[in-house]
Amino acid sequence: MQPDHGKPRKVIPITPVESEGGLHEVPMFVSEQKVYSRSVAGFFSRWRWIMVFATQLVFYGLPWLDWGERQMVLFDLEARRFYLFGLVLYPQDFIYLAGLLIICALALFLFTAVAGRLWCGFSCPQTVYTEIFMWIERKVEGDRSARMRIDKSGWTFEKLWKKSLKQLLWIAVSAWTGFTFVGYFVPIRELGMQLMALQGGWQIFWVLFYGFATYGNAGYMREQVCKYMCPYARFQSAMFDKDTMIVSYDAARGEARGPRRKGADHQAEGLGDCIDCKLCVQVCPVGIDIRNGLQYECIGCGLCIDACNSVMDKMEYPRGLIRLTTQNAIARGWKHVQTLRRIFRPRVLVYSAVLLALSATMIASLALRQPLKLDVIRDRASLSRIVAGGKLENVYRLQIMNATETEQRYRISATGLDGLEVTSETEVSVGPAETRGIAARLQIPYGSAEPGSHTVYFNVDAVNAGAGRVAEKAVFLVPR
Repeated sequence: MQPDHGKPRKVIPITPVESEGGLHEVPMFVSEQKVYSRSVAGFFSRWRWIMVFATQLVFYGLPWLDWGERQMVLFDLEARRFYLFGLVLYPQDFIYLAGLLIICALALFLFTAVAGRLWCGFSCPQTVYTEIFMWIERKVEGDRSARMRIDKSGWTFEKLWKKSLKQLLWIAVSAWTGFTFVGYFVPIRELGMQLMALQGGWQIFWVLFYGFATYGNAGYMREQVCKYMCPYARFQSAMFDKDTMIVSYDAARGEARGPRRKGADHQAEGLGDCIDCKLCVQVCPVGIDIRNGLQYECIGCGLCIDACNSVMDKMEYPRGLIRLTTQNAIARGWKHVQTLRRIFRPRVLVYSAVLLALSATMIASLALRQPLKLDVIRDRASLSRIVAGGKLENVYRLQIMNATETEQRYRISATGLDGLEVTSETEVSVGPAETRGIAARLQIPYGSAEPGSHTVYFNVDAVNAGAGRVAEKAVFLVPR
């Protein structure tokens, strides 16, 4: 049984449904009782806070770092450029985003196959911000019993000032989170000046939107997001197998559970190591009882392990009644070394090999990426024409994109036909991280090529060494 976390659940029945036993009412909605989680210290609790500090140090700090004269990480949607450290990415570089998403998905499959919901328990934004908001709640209102007492009491002065202070701190964290998030898409210093001057309607809207989302999800919805809104909770079982490390209760050792005196021979009384203190339930952020077996609501945070180990220490029992292990290990009584050997099973090796190959390909592609891009578009208003001097001319439009952060000068040439020459400007300057469009004219002596379409190449070379060289295919039309 789970302990009373607060008010009893309210069940709303609907139309009776016929079954083998006759007609009975089916509850269509069960209101969630509030989870009052107890704080706990231990190995997993420390690692959760390490991940909170690490993730938030990156999230809150990264927008304030500069790379040269610009923000180090900026996804400038208005200018359609992404700045990532020393890289400038254009919409044409969408393939890198697709590659990154594939790598993240494979990494999720790999980590889940090895050790279950590590992402959910330690790094998911919902988990991280819920932990921050719960820490604020505990600091203001007290631990589990104090919070339950305050919620059940009337509106006393103590309840009023504590609730007000908690809400004020929650709103401050939420607003700063929304501001920081938008700061990845709008230069954060400019965004700060706009907000202080109450300018930029869309920027204000998105700051409030993401701030409200943080406030609602981490302050009130909490475990309901993990249970009902997050799709990962529903399809995680497809990525588990019996050799996946999950938070597990050793029923063979723990049952039959029940209270006893410290130092008593509980085995002689027919009892297992579980004293049924329910601390494992009270510390669970989603309010489940891990002793009921693997449940989709479990986020793999390991706080129940810390709570159970603290009780085992007090009772002078061996640790590990609840532990991070596999279903095979519990069923077959494997030792820790035997369990770890099963980590490197075929599916894990396949995931690792594919992930390593894709990551290496992505890194190599970025390292060899040309800091120059060229698009060639034919002038459809004039496909081919004869100009003065007995020349046959085709007209094109070149889009030259400078992916460096300094102004570059480029030379334009063409190859592919005898006597082919560029009669428009052959040198152009393009500013840092800018795109410039120019009209380009190609000419050949009339009659030097057979009628039809001929493949030619535009070559654009940077004057400065190492600033890029690219060739783009085009078609030169010779009329019949």
